[in-house]
Formats: sequence, structure tokens, C-alpha cells
Amino acid sequence: MKETTSTLRTTLRRWLVVKRSQIRSVQDRLPWLLKLHELIDRERCSGSDALVVCSALKRLYRQILLHGFKALTYLSCQDQEIPLSTPPDVFFLFLYGDYDLIHQRMVARRGHYMKADLLRSQFDVLEPPLDEENVLPLNITRSITDMATEVEKHFISLKSSPTL
Repeated sequence: MKETTSTLRTTLRRWLVVKRSQIRSVQDRLPWLLKLHELIDRERCSGSDALVVCSALKRLYRQILLHGFKALTYLSCQDQEIPLSTPPDVFFLFLYGDYDLIHQRMVARRGHYMKADLLRSQFDVLEPPLDEENVLPLNITRSITDMATEVEKHFISLKSSPTL
């Protein structure tokens, strides 16, 4: 896992440096989403627990993370919603908040690759996760400790669920 994590970090750094502060297309994101899908799939198959962080703003991106090329294959054959379900042992965290608060926090940080002027584009393309995507929504006005506690409780409840 450490080697994979290191390789993915290196890939992400290169990916960010090449197109720093540019809005990325689906084609730009696809290789990265598929790499993350492989990591998620490998960890699930091994029975390991993993935390993968990615701003999957669109439902298609979340489906690619879960199902890889299957999500794309289904999309190319159908003109409907993606019916692929979220496995019960995977859940998404949806950190949400007011545009002004997030913008204020972004302006205050230093040395981050994503500039605050890109925030509007993120809000414009955001497709909030639906309940059936197995999502835990977290309001960013809460303390980090409070949110971490809720995530831990949610994770423990999933691990103790008889469906797993």
C-alpha cells in the first residue's frame, strides 16, 4: 500500500503541475479516476480499509471510482441515469458549505495549487451525491473533531453491519 500511495502521490503532483489552475475536462480526469478505481478495488478485494480523497464533483466521477470502465460502458450504451449501485462497504463523504465561507477559507490559505478564483466553476459543476450513493454529508461549519467523530461512528456502523 505504501508503494502504491507514493506512486499515486507522484502522479497527482505531476498532474497538478502540468495544468495548474486550469479547469480539467472529463478526458483529463479519466486516467486519474481509473487509477483511484484500481486502488479502491484492490483494497476492497484484500479486505483492507482505505481512505481515498478525491473531489468527485459529478456522479459519473463517483461511478468511475466505484466501477471503472463499466460506468463508461453503461453510459455509452444508454441515454439514462447510471443505475450502478454503491457497494455497501464504500461510502462517500460530502463536505458541503456556503460558497462565501469556502471562498474566504481558500483566500486565507497560502501555497495551495487551487486558486480561489476556480471555486465558482466547482460549484457550477457540482452534482451533490444522492442518498443511494451511500453518502455521509458533513457541514464544514462543524469542527474537524466533530466531523471526524461522525465519520468514525459511520465507519464502525458499516463494519458491524450484517450485510458486509
